[in-house]
Amino acid sequence: MFPNLEMAKSRKLLTDKTREFFDTNGFLEVETPIMNPIPGMEPHLSPFETKLILQNGQTTNLYLNTSPELQMKKLLGAGFGNIYNITKVFRNGEIGGGRHNPEFTMIEWYRYDSDYKKLMEDCENLTLHLAGKEKIEFNSKEIKLAKPWTRKTVNELFIEKCDIDLEKYKTYESLKEVAEKSGLSTEACNDWDEIFYKIFLNEIEPDLGTEKPIFVYDYPASQAALSKKKADNPFWAERFELYIGGMELSNAFSELIDPEEQKVRLQEEQDLRKKLNKTVFDIDGEFLEGLKSIQRPCAGIALGLDRLFMLLMNKQKIEDVLLFPLGNYIK
Repeated sequence: MFPNLEMAKSRKLLTDKTREFFDTNGFLEVETPIMNPIPGMEPHLSPFETKLILQNGQTTNLYLNTSPELQMKKLLGAGFGNIYNITKVFRNGEIGGGRHNPEFTMIEWYRYDSDYKKLMEDCENLTLHLAGKEKIEFNSKEIKLAKPWTRKTVNELFIEKCDIDLEKYKTYESLKEVAEKSGLSTEACNDWDEIFYKIFLNEIEPDLGTEKPIFVYDYPASQAALSKKKADNPFWAERFELYIGGMELSNAFSELIDPEEQKVRLQEEQDLRKKLNKTVFDIDGEFLEGLKSIQRPCAGIALGLDRLFMLLMNKQKIEDVLLFPLGNYIK
């Protein structure tokens, strides 16, 4: 399969327009390293590992970024203000299915004096800027891009799609019982979050954003990652994911900037990685130290550009928007 010249031209145009959007909105473009001695701790991601050979012949481990998140927040701590980064990221084991390539392009941006709701507006405005119109066709269906896009909490979707109010079922036993009474399988689920994800991925996610983009927000605090909990109800965290055409495109937070709470969460993620038989990494002390310097509320988001370009170019597989998809070379 030869690389597609017209597709490359389309990608170039969309990438240029992406930079134009952020540059004209006062963001500074930054670059962060692809290799780092300490990767992110996200329990369900597996980084690629390599070794740096030192002049004395000794070696030290380095990891390809699964996300530039830690480095970007270090820049926030250094006072960089509103920033964005278009970069390659790498996730081992993620290949195939038309939506995954182990190497892909991510844009990540951060705003000072903002929360996750402002990032929702950014997503709307960026996509409309790139599309140049309020309707697109994807997978033989029309998707309306006119603002405002749909916004629903995770709990609203569970009630609407499954008749399960998560506020009433906060323990593993209670969620398992109500799920099974509703005819939903909890087989192989060992904790509350595993039941949550099995229901969400099978019963809710496939139809999200098929007619109009949707922001799914306020995730359980057990899935908060680097986001802060809601002040009025700490069972939930200020996090959203954007879905268009049944695809998840982005993950966004009102950022947690409390270094002590963040350290506890990273320790919990270390424990979970150990439980999942994944490599356990050191905690990035420089990252925690940088959080102490962030004195203003901020919000950050990671968006998969390849998937967004798939939608805007009406391509059904991620391979169709990459010049050299790895799947073409793996037999």
